[in-house]
Amino acid sequence: MAWLVVVPFLAYVGTFLLYPTVLVLAGSFQDSDGAFTLANLADLTRGVYLQAFLRSVELSAITALLGAVFGALLSWAVAVGKPEGLLRRVVVAGAGVLAQFGGVPLAFAFLATIGFQGFVTQFLRDSFGVDLFATGAWLFELPGLTLVYTFFQIPLMVIVFLPALDGLRPQWREAVDSLGGSSWTYWRHVGGPILLPAFLGSLLLLFANAFSAYATAAALVSQGSPIVPLQIRGFLTGEVLLGQENLGKALGLGMVVVVGVAMGLYALLQRRFARWQR
Repeated sequence: MAWLVVVPFLAYVGTFLLYPTVLVLAGSFQDSDGAFTLANLADLTRGVYLQAFLRSVELSAITALLGAVFGALLSWAVAVGKPEGLLRRVVVAGAGVLAQFGGVPLAFAFLATIGFQGFVTQFLRDSFGVDLFATGAWLFELPGLTLVYTFFQIPLMVIVFLPALDGLRPQWREAVDSLGGSSWTYWRHVGGPILLPAFLGSLLLLFANAFSAYATAAALVSQGSPIVPLQIRGFLTGEVLLGQENLGKALGLGMVVVVGVAMGLYALLQRRFARWQR
């Protein structure tokens, strides 16, 4: 009878996660006639599809690193403050909201702010003669995606990394001080090694988050498909040659593999960090 409680959840997961995954996996190894083929996977290793994967990895890695560094610094500023202070409440509440502020609303916010006719763009142009787009339409290319993605990566880092900083016990610092150690000694031999698995795990989580993001890029980039999610959009909307639909499924399978590896490593690092919190 206890299994009846989870039947709705299992049905939901099976319908919207497992079944589509099986369709993607099966379609990746089929040609237009339904026969087995490896040509779809072979196409991923060359041409525009390989370039799309490389750009997606580059975009995800850069924004994950920027989000991890700046998010960790912000988390540290919150962790050393008062546990119930105003700074902590504001930052935690803001991070919870901004981490979920993505997709089309985020793209519109940037367009309204620093787009061609954004109020900041017009203010700088009219007041100081500075043209943000003097070198080209960078906001609608990879540099613009990097800026927009970093916007929601930083608050996500605060959410996932702040508990790790809170897990540092004051007794560890006191023990180092009592033995004559400096702050560098503490972070080199105690604090740093303890936080490293949590930091790397958060970095992987941010990488997977950026790699699988779609709506924000789709709203900003209307011409071309520089990253994998936009390539898949082209197949789903029929902007492909007839008989190449399964190539889109192969792209989806490639994304599943990349995200799966990243999240697997994240789970291993989180398990290692959990030892220090017991």
